[in-house]
Amino acid sequence: MLLKRTWIGVSLLGFIGALAWAVENQFFNTFVYDTITPDPRPISWMVAASAITATLTSILMGALSDRTRTHWGRRRPFILVGYLLWGVATAAFPSAALFHPIGLAVGMAILFDCVMTFFGSTANDAALNAYVTDVTTPSNRGRLVSVLYIASAVANLIIYAGAGMIIERWGYFPLFYLIGGGVILLGLIGGLLIQEPPLPSAPVGSYWGQIADTFRWQSLRQHRDFFLLLLAMGLWGVAQQIFFPYLLIYLNHYLDLPPSTATLLVFIAILFGSILSAYPLGLLTDRWGRKRMAALAVLFEIIGLSAFSLARSEATLALTGILWLGAGTAWGIATNAWSKDLFPEDKRGQFAGYVILFTVAFTMIPGPLVGGWLATHYGIPTVLNGKPGFIPTPLIFQAAAAATILAALPLVGVRVQPRQNTPNQT
Repeated sequence: MLLKRTWIGVSLLGFIGALAWAVENQFFNTFVYDTITPDPRPISWMVAASAITATLTSILMGALSDRTRTHWGRRRPFILVGYLLWGVATAAFPSAALFHPIGLAVGMAILFDCVMTFFGSTANDAALNAYVTDVTTPSNRGRLVSVLYIASAVANLIIYAGAGMIIERWGYFPLFYLIGGGVILLGLIGGLLIQEPPLPSAPVGSYWGQIADTFRWQSLRQHRDFFLLLLAMGLWGVAQQIFFPYLLIYLNHYLDLPPSTATLLVFIAILFGSILSAYPLGLLTDRWGRKRMAALAVLFEIIGLSAFSLARSEATLALTGILWLGAGTAWGIATNAWSKDLFPEDKRGQFAGYVILFTVAFTMIPGPLVGGWLATHYGIPTVLNGKPGFIPTPLIFQAAAAATILAALPLVGVRVQPRQNTPNQT
């Protein structure tokens, strides 16, 4: 049974981490597009660079957290320090626009994004994800993961509801300063609230030997189900990243919706597709099983994205957005809980890093590049603030729907794990 302070601490960390990632995933992109250059290609470069950073950071720092033994525990030091520096780096990002010429500004934006990603991945992707696995079991993991999804959805709701209005009234700089300060404050509060369970023995062998061991054939066979599941998660993520970095650009520039209207539509989709559905989906994931929930998510995601690409009115955009976002929530809860079920006890931080390898590097590099290529070659030429560029079209959503089918293929080979009901208490 999890203590109340653990639920609160994890929720705060998940909430403010999601705020920072939402800003990074969408508004770093729109900042570069609106402020530095309307060429979609630098966005794909920035997303790819941050994905590589997130992957390497999560594996290396996750493995380091597995081996760390301090008075504060093994995950908390990485969470506390990581969130503090994550907030500082977020606030510093918009200063990239102060550099000239455009090429230098793009380079600095990519550099600042990578620095922010290093601290965020250390604190959130590696340490917090491993901590959640430490304090849960397969019998209650879906519920805690669903609470994290609710916290994440609330954070996204706030960002998409308020960020557009902040940008329209005061510009990008205050938005990044506000989010950076929030990450520092709530990260420290949440990090101090959580308590770690009794520490197991440190992994045997050397640090680099622990990492190298995972890639030996015997280890790959031993963790066959885990890596098949990661392959399914990676293919899903590739499909998502074909359209997601360009979502607000599509709404603002292809459909000619003002930023406040575009973010309001996303607000509605998040409210109904994530916040109100996440906890019931978490309960169903624990009750029905991870595999059944994931399979249903694939079906409804394909339908939702296809319908969204055809939607033109605000009502149909909201309804179809709820559909594909709800399916994405179901997929995320099911596969994240499932992957945590398969973490080896002595390498949870390191294996949390492998989740990032498949769901970030293997997705955020090819996905945005495909989306950027589609936007450049099949998009609408435009000139924004005197700079040439391209507007993405509905094709990016149709391509993503087709790519989602591939996620179901490796899912078929993943075996259902036996249930364990012994709860952790912290």
